[in-house]
Amino acid sequence: MQPSKVDTKKYNVWIWIFSIGIPVTIAVLFSVKIPGVERLGFLPPIYATINGITAILLITAVYQIRKGNRKTHERLMKTAIGCSVLFLILYMTYHMTSDSTIYGGEGILKHIYYFILLTHILLSIVIIPFVLITYIRAISGQFYKHRKIARFTYPLWLYVAISGVIVYLMISPYY
Repeated sequence: MQPSKVDTKKYNVWIWIFSIGIPVTIAVLFSVKIPGVERLGFLPPIYATINGITAILLITAVYQIRKGNRKTHERLMKTAIGCSVLFLILYMTYHMTSDSTIYGGEGILKHIYYFILLTHILLSIVIIPFVLITYIRAISGQFYKHRKIARFTYPLWLYVAISGVIVYLMISPYY
């Protein structure tokens, strides 16, 4: 059963709660260090891989919907959302047990790294309401509106996923 338009309005409150709450929670949790827990240095390559998997899922999902495979597209998109949630959990777990790593490169690479990092962070905040709105429009059967916003959501989310991998690859020598 598809939610009615009245039902989708109630989702808007949740979309904004999550869109504001997630970045605020992350900012607060960055100052929290779990005492007595060993540094979980094995997590960064895992959550970078999850970002890579998310990028592959997004590309494959768009390919599938263009072929008319709506069910496959839906499953891939739900999996991509799940991967993003798992990434977030592992990312915060790592940062609650470990100090942030400073990029050690110099020259133009340092500027490139910080540009990619800054755009990655900013767009990872911006993408939250886009993903949620796009998802709600799909599950509520508002496919015209879904396609309209998905044209923006897809490239932004794909950039966040790919840039997360690039940031990891650039900083990994300094862990």
